[in-house]
Amino acid sequence: MESTYRRQLLLLLLLALALRVSAGWVWQSQLDGQRFGMGDSESYWSLGVAIAEGRPYEYEANHACVFRTPGYPLLLAPVFRLVGSGQVAVFLARAEAALLGVLAVAGVWWLTRLLFDDRAALIAAALATFYPGAIVLSVLVLSEAPFCPLMLLQLILWILAWKTPSAGQRAIFGSCAGLAAGAATLMRPSWLLFTPFAVVVGMLMSGRGKTPAGSSAKPCGAALRHLVIGLWMILGLTAAMLPWWIRNAEVTRCFVPTTLQVGASLYDGLNPAATGASNMDFVPRFSEEERRRPPKTSEAPSESFEQRLDRRLRAEALAWAWANPGRATQLAGIKLLRMWNIWPNEQRFSSWPIRLAVFFTYTPLLIFAIIGAWRTFGRGWPYRLCWLPAVYLTLLHMVFVSSIRYREPAMLAMLALAAGEIGARIKGKCTFSVPNP
Repeated sequence: MESTYRRQLLLLLLLALALRVSAGWVWQSQLDGQRFGMGDSESYWSLGVAIAEGRPYEYEANHACVFRTPGYPLLLAPVFRLVGSGQVAVFLARAEAALLGVLAVAGVWWLTRLLFDDRAALIAAALATFYPGAIVLSVLVLSEAPFCPLMLLQLILWILAWKTPSAGQRAIFGSCAGLAAGAATLMRPSWLLFTPFAVVVGMLMSGRGKTPAGSSAKPCGAALRHLVIGLWMILGLTAAMLPWWIRNAEVTRCFVPTTLQVGASLYDGLNPAATGASNMDFVPRFSEEERRRPPKTSEAPSESFEQRLDRRLRAEALAWAWANPGRATQLAGIKLLRMWNIWPNEQRFSSWPIRLAVFFTYTPLLIFAIIGAWRTFGRGWPYRLCWLPAVYLTLLHMVFVSSIRYREPAMLAMLALAAGEIGARIKGKCTFSVPNP
């Protein structure tokens, strides 16, 4: 039976790879001479080429030194060293994304197996293999491809740290979870605050549900366990981010935790013309105004144009939101609906075949995941951790711009809960077989 199970899992992983490589080829063939089809891809590509060629880590003529975190460009750089940056490199980059997508499928399987049983884990792997949202993330030349397996790895290691009765293993798993969180943040900067956010939520909810299995000579309370694991994770997160922080301090003479695009991203979501979707057409206007504006006496002489523009856009966005709280609240609701819409928001993906395909593949899984989250709420922290990325990313994108693209990493974690519920219904009952930690 064990060998049969392994063959089934291997078959799913190979099928996941074939689907993603094929989807990448189809997507590339429909771009009519374009390289990517997504605007953000160009910046990752350019910075990856700069790394491969040993040039300064700057984007375009503006010499933006802290435009993107270096995680995804570092993954692209070996491709450029191997074949250059031509059309062949585009196909290899999509193949790399496909492999990362397979790792995400494996991550969903592992996460589900920790929470339920082998049957549910195999169901989860099958769901992740065929789920269109997961396939799309493995096709585009975007940072979501490496982010998703790293996010899942952090959740897995966090659960292992929570379940173990050993303080030493808790430190190892917790610090490794922090390293995974740091690596994920270097891919997607928006992930930086997830770890402290989830630790606080865990401590606030520590009086509910089951305590972790296993015991020690002097068992600590759930809140203290959350705090200890959280401190180890923060330590690992800091270790992973420290080289980037040091580099940013050297080039900007100040502490930049992620990038200097926070101001632009915030203004994208909060401005008089905001709709909830991304539209960065305002950047050239603000850039030109900032170049012509004489420096203020309060500004540091060494402050770069990139820093001034980031601060200007951040201040403009916050000032507008403060002056227009009703519209800002309305936009938050619009962004919430955009993120969890039952079909695509973008006009170019709004044909009825695409809408129906998204509706019939996404909606049932979301319903099963919600039911699974409700049924497992009292089972403790590991089950709650599966839906916390959805809460965190939703709150974040109710402030910044929103799209169904931003829900897909969270959906991968929620597939574990959906698979647990589906597996329970297949067995004809609503209780789960929870393996010993």
